[in-house]
Amino acid sequence: MKQPKATLLVFIFFLLYACTPQPSAQAIIDQAIAQHGGDKYESAVIEFDFRGRHYKAVRDQGLFSYERLWTDSLGTVHDVLTNEGFTRTINNQPFEVSDEYARRYSNSVNGVIYFALLPYHLNDPAVIKTYVGEALIEGEPYHKVQVTFREEKGGEDHEDVFVYWIHQATFRMDYLAYEFQEDGGGSRLRKAYHQREVGGILFADYINYEGPYPADTLANFDALYEQGKLKELSRIELENVEVKPLSQDV
Repeated sequence: MKQPKATLLVFIFFLLYACTPQPSAQAIIDQAIAQHGGDKYESAVIEFDFRGRHYKAVRDQGLFSYERLWTDSLGTVHDVLTNEGFTRTINNQPFEVSDEYARRYSNSVNGVIYFALLPYHLNDPAVIKTYVGEALIEGEPYHKVQVTFREEKGGEDHEDVFVYWIHQATFRMDYLAYEFQEDGGGSRLRKAYHQREVGGILFADYINYEGPYPADTLANFDALYEQGKLKELSRIELENVEVKPLSQDV
């Protein structure tokens, strides 16, 4: 007489589990963006140095200007990417580049600033967000959100796939993984460290790990990290970070 009751309890448990609503990927990303800076991203001047080059991001309610400045054997090189396109000057003189190189330089400038301002860009129109589970990493609980991109407005790298680990209590983005296709393809896991708030926006440096490629699934990179199976490649460090409201820029 006891076996049917036990079977019924197991059935009820799995029924309740199956009916438990899955967390909303959109709500998790919204909370993460709010915790990292929220509306302070929308109207700000953000500057930092990265690997010997100076970057400046000016955002004004959808309008943007991304700049990169450095000096080499040619002189002072100044790249500017805006809603209108890309320009380069050398020693304050216009320097014409081919469409191919304008595309490469644009992607390079945009890529550095895109990663520096994450998770802000995860609400861009081309982003598709999917909740893919939970994880414990170093004893801390995380939501896992996968991001893919629509082809329309998704850029040339719209086939890339990302997974973000958002802490369930703090809603900080502490880990991210991605798979890319260019240059033969590859995969990476980044672990945030030296997280600090500057001007109301949270910035982080990252330990950059190499993952398997092609990846079986990016969502399993937390397990590979816990097992010590990922090789450290580099450190991604932002220096001299400054944030000002747009009205204070001069």
